[in-house]
Amino acid sequence: MVSTLYCAEAQATNSITNPTSVLSIFLSLLLIVAIIFSLAYIMRRFNVTPGSSGQLKVVASLSAGARERIMVLQVGEEQHLIGVTAQNINHLSKLETLIDVPGTAAPGGAAFKQKLVQAMAQKINPGMKGQHDDN
Repeated sequence: MVSTLYCAEAQATNSITNPTSVLSIFLSLLLIVAIIFSLAYIMRRFNVTPGSSGQLKVVASLSAGARERIMVLQVGEEQHLIGVTAQNINHLSKLETLIDVPGTAAPGGAAFKQKLVQAMAQKINPGMKGQHDDN
């Protein structure tokens, strides 16, 4: 009875220190970290920002450094140029000539959702390239 208990305890200890299980755990953690970094890259690449609420919208954004950004905000019918750093936010100018908001002002421009659907349709069926261009 004691030897059976001792063997089960030894197997549990050996399974944790087994090089195969340690490698499996390490690769699993590496995969999770890679997924997190790839999602962060995609969010940065496509400039995913929190959605607009009501009268306040981010029209354009440009990275000016590691933690600095220049943004154009639309407040109602006015647009303002602001500088954003890690410590503060500065109002740089009120724009006299408004910048067109993508997707709403340009009737011929396709929304991000439509572009994504077209890209995925082309990836799944490459022969569909010419069929979606007339939309």
